[in-house]
Amino acid sequence: MKPEQQAVSFFFPDQEIQQLTPVGSGNVNDTWLVRLSSGTSYILQKLSPAVFPDPALVTANLKAVTNHLHLELKKKNDTSIQIPQLLHSPAGETNFLDHQGNHWRMLSYIPDSRTLTVLNPPVQAREIGRLLGCFHQLLSTLEPTDLHDPLPGFHVTSRYLKDYDDIRRRNARPTGTQEKECASIIKRFRNRADILERHRAELGSGIIHGDPKVANFLFSRESDTVISLIDLDTVMPGLLLHDLGDCLRSCCNPVGEEIGDPEEITFDEKLFTAVMEGYCSQASDLLGPKDQQLLIDAAWLISFELGLRFFTDHLAGNHYFKVQRPGQNLHRALVQFHLAQSILKQRSRLDLLWQQIMITQKNSTPSF
Repeated sequence: MKPEQQAVSFFFPDQEIQQLTPVGSGNVNDTWLVRLSSGTSYILQKLSPAVFPDPALVTANLKAVTNHLHLELKKKNDTSIQIPQLLHSPAGETNFLDHQGNHWRMLSYIPDSRTLTVLNPPVQAREIGRLLGCFHQLLSTLEPTDLHDPLPGFHVTSRYLKDYDDIRRRNARPTGTQEKECASIIKRFRNRADILERHRAELGSGIIHGDPKVANFLFSRESDTVISLIDLDTVMPGLLLHDLGDCLRSCCNPVGEEIGDPEEITFDEKLFTAVMEGYCSQASDLLGPKDQQLLIDAAWLISFELGLRFFTDHLAGNHYFKVQRPGQNLHRALVQFHLAQSILKQRSRLDLLWQQIMITQKNSTPSF
């Protein structure tokens, strides 16, 4: 019996599997859609041991966050946002450990939903910004100290630079044209990589999602309304700008991350405006003066940081991010680096748009 079948049987020992289908295109975890003979559906996930060395911390955070979100939504009598729930085995366990040491967990399935990888029209970006703002607001009443840190050093760019330098010292020096291009970009911008860390004490913090990319938002199957934010493995205490920067990085790339020529990447100002209008409609009060000042820098930084991480993993032999073909992490790195450079080229225009959004929202009350 395959491990995924064993995992389903662990959680549902008395039911037959009607369908077990791989879904999603995540770079870390493996995901299956489970349909049982009873007609019910669930989501099965295998956590990557290379990414999450202590799955117990992930599970504890997931329980704390989902329970809090359900309570807050119930207080507000809000049924528009759906939160995935962690399921238990008949013995009350939330994790299945297979013979290879992999941890598996089962989650509730959110029906009548769909995922996207690129956004069009901007109303979809506005919806993503709106739900991320709701997520931050709902979790602002949960103490960050109640959560564990499942990924120590996450979004500390200096740590990723050290990993990159260590890999290069171990004779994994860039050789090809594209590798040399990545190395050149890192060299050019590495002195800007601590821009958020230098101002951490002045920035808004709380519980963040940690990976609010486009594919982790569930849209209604029948409309452009976002109904859920999934993949909560990376929820942790952190800077709100880390989430916003990552969300903007993902949302404002209208051609997607699998484009053939990374040089064609452009950070889209219309999608940027839509995301931030949606976010500020719910959570503008969470952003202080320094958050507002460094928002564009955050979008640049997360793009640069992810490019750095992809490139380092490429040089190290692709141990962290899953690949389906040779050179995929190198290509991913170039996409992020060119996106970061596009942000810098448009910096003055993006600053102006952001100022206009803040002026519009200044006298508005968050609607959530």
